[in-house]
Amino acid sequence: MSRVAYIDHGSGPVALFLHGYPLNSYQWRGAIQQLHTYRRCIAPDVMGMGFTETPEGQSIKPEKMLASLLDFLHAGAVDLVANDSGGLVAQLFLARHPERVRSLLLTNCDVDENNPPAQFVPLIELAKRGQMVDRFIVPQLANKQLARSSKGIGGIAYSFPDQLSDETIEAYFRPLVATPLKKSQVDAYAVALGENVLVAVRDRLEQWNGPVRMVWGMKDTLFGIEWAEWLDRKLPGSHGIRRVDGANLFFPEEMPDLIAEEARTLWRVLP
Repeated sequence: MSRVAYIDHGSGPVALFLHGYPLNSYQWRGAIQQLHTYRRCIAPDVMGMGFTETPEGQSIKPEKMLASLLDFLHAGAVDLVANDSGGLVAQLFLARHPERVRSLLLTNCDVDENNPPAQFVPLIELAKRGQMVDRFIVPQLANKQLARSSKGIGGIAYSFPDQLSDETIEAYFRPLVATPLKKSQVDAYAVALGENVLVAVRDRLEQWNGPVRMVWGMKDTLFGIEWAEWLDRKLPGSHGIRRVDGANLFFPEEMPDLIAEEARTLWRVLP
């Protein structure tokens, strides 16, 4: 059984924050700081990521972990807030446990046929050979300027890569290289992201009529605005799209004020 690392801050109705790949719950620190007076904010490190410890041989598919974690924490229905691969997990969780989701706030993420995005496939291929961590993550830990460059996570996924601190790079990447098992799980998670799992749950997503809002960074090249528009058309409870000019994939970390504002607005429509 996994030992799940998570943030649990605040009280009241539960908001569940799901991070992207290869990040961890640290991604949501700014938003949670602003929202913990409105919700009990829970943010786990999904299996294979961050400081969560998963035994060798155990499945690391995170949507299976979430229901058990919420049960353990005595949390019923939740308001989901998600980014990147966390948005993929949020949609799977919603499709399988619609009664446990009150609202859904999605930022740039996998959607329907754009799962995985084409630009992510080279990393998946490295991961299939067991080389993604050693060739992509380890060099960025050794050279933080590389991490902030166009070839690193900063240039690929951050709106302001020059502001990506050494502390943040360490917080995300150091746990992923801690042991050979962890490195293999990070690679395995990337391989799992190479399978399209969203088309199969399309009908179930379209049947859910809870409140949904998309907040989309327009600088992101992996998850274009057309996929937010697809969600807006398909999900009957959509409250539309907020387009964020100049924002890249991991903007929720960089712009916590915006996430907090959108979350509070969405939550106000709930009964």
